Amino acid sequence: MASALKSPSRPVKHLRLPEFQHMKSYWDPIQSVEVVRILAGECYVTHCHEMITTVLGSCVSACVRDAATGIGGMNHFMLPAERAERNNKTATHGLDADAAYGSYAMERLINSILKYGGRRENLEVKIFGGGRIMGGMADVGQQNIRFVRAYLRTEGLKVAAEDVGGDYPRRMAYFPATGKVLLKKLRNVRNETIVQQESAYLADLRREATEGGEVELFGD
Repeated sequence: MASALKSPSRPVKHLRLPEFQHMKSYWDPIQSVEVVRILAGECYVTHCHEMITTVLGSCVSACVRDAATGIGGMNHFMLPAERAERNNKTATHGLDADAAYGSYAMERLINSILKYGGRRENLEVKIFGGGRIMGGMADVGQQNIRFVRAYLRTEGLKVAAEDVGGDYPRRMAYFPATGKVLLKKLRNVRNETIVQQESAYLADLRREATEGGEVELFGD
């Protein structure tokens, strides 16, 4: 009888797609699912039943999946503009630095899904984030929202659902296998921690841009 009352053990980890084998994960006993948390400049794609989670301030995440096969993933980008060419110099942060920019983040996410069997005509897209939480700066969140909407229009992809803008950060989780999204606006959480994280990441990008050549990270 005692053994029947035990909580289910964590199953063997799923086989990761090659590009994403380095991503760390943990087991969520409430959702009974393996969870991958992504940060700004990161992207994750899976063909298994997993949950991808992140916290968004002014950043935007696109959740994209092939609704027929369930393969899909999520990105998390900080800036709308493309990264400028850097005189053939290699970026310090590699793919993560590139993925901070919306154009690269979207291409990487969609191309990874298509590479592993997704079809463009089956893609389901949901977008989240872009809050105005960084006072005294250009409205980066609104720039990100405008960018991702324009990008999807250009690519001929419709938005199935969205929760963008506003004055609050968001905590969200995405299940690519089903398309389910869990979202909570952090109205009772002070923004300082998220602002500090985004500001520190932005400082890294500015420093890298300065080392590689002139680039304007924000525009009106």
